[in-house]
Amino acid sequence: MIARRPVRGETRNTAASRDRWSLLALDGPAQCEGEGSSKVREVEAMAKPAVLFGGPSPEHDISVLTGLQAARLLAEAGAEPLVLYWSKTGGWYRVAADGEAEDYAAGIPPRARELRFEARPQAGWFLKRRRLEVDTVLVCCHGGPGEDGTLQAAMDLAGIRYSGPDAAASNLLMDKLTFGALMAASGFPCLPRVPVGTGDPPDFPPPYIVKPRFGGSSIGIEVVSDYETVVALLRSSPHLDRGAVIEPYLEGGRDLNVAVRTYPRLELSAIEAPVSEQFYDYREKYLSGGGIEGSARELPASLPGEVEDRIRSMARRVTGLTGIRSMARIDFLERDGELWINEVNTIPGSLSLYLWVDPPISRRQLVLDLVAELEVADPRRFSVVGADGMALRGAAAISKKLG
Repeated sequence: MIARRPVRGETRNTAASRDRWSLLALDGPAQCEGEGSSKVREVEAMAKPAVLFGGPSPEHDISVLTGLQAARLLAEAGAEPLVLYWSKTGGWYRVAADGEAEDYAAGIPPRARELRFEARPQAGWFLKRRRLEVDTVLVCCHGGPGEDGTLQAAMDLAGIRYSGPDAAASNLLMDKLTFGALMAASGFPCLPRVPVGTGDPPDFPPPYIVKPRFGGSSIGIEVVSDYETVVALLRSSPHLDRGAVIEPYLEGGRDLNVAVRTYPRLELSAIEAPVSEQFYDYREKYLSGGGIEGSARELPASLPGEVEDRIRSMARRVTGLTGIRSMARIDFLERDGELWINEVNTIPGSLSLYLWVDPPISRRQLVLDLVAELEVADPRRFSVVGADGMALRGAAAISKKLG
């Protein structure tokens, strides 16, 4: 677990002192809930963390809101974050940590400084010719290349540590078809989910729910009553340009969501039951009630103990199976006590900080723990073992290989 050393004159059991204790990090991997304490070592000096948000994604605006919250929490904790904005057109900018949402409404905020990114060892972000000292990145990008492994792979090449799953797990968890197939093959309860084509309809009856194969936040999701409408959506919706999946619409069902964090140990939040008219869509998540934190929900959800236990058990298993890291939200569907795995949001809106009411953990502490996890992580390392030149020295002329 994370241990925190009181500064002189403070006592460990005071709430006011909790966020001012110096961080000590686990010497070893995160523990599961209920395990004993592990040896700890003090982090000599927390490197200046970067917070990254935005990106060329339909969820760009929500990403900005999440990133600004994380930057503000770190700044208030004295971490002095370096704040990176990824524009809708793919440009990179260094921006202020105390920005407001309206600064980004028209695009690039005032006083932003343009950067460039290089995906090579000892590189990353540059301000003109000067490399920014960015070694750890708290990723707050929702959807698109910021969440599907594209950004993660680029940072791997630059040797940068980042929050969230690695590139492979990010892609797996964003791909609804592949994720659903893995869950079904692993014995989890899942609704049937098939790719949308132009041929025959699926072997389950309507109504159908149509989802982008790669996407999140309920953008582009539609409930339809016939397969002809499904095919028409595939041809017309910009959110389905990389493919779509179709599954039965669960009449009378509801969403149940739980957040998971992997540091300082594997831990689950309270379970929420969002209140929605048909399904928990983008409008209800982000545009009503003042944003995701103000959306209508039951938190903690009132559930039979047996249902809650099954959700928590499945959430732990999914975390271990898929490579979830840092903070994620696992979404379930429920009807009359029956449960189905729906999807995993690897970079959830507002980082799901609002879900940690039981156990009660402050938003500031949650973000500090995300950064502390990066401090004890290792960047990805690539190996050239076996590439010793023998195959090249012994090769025939290329012209002979071409026939």
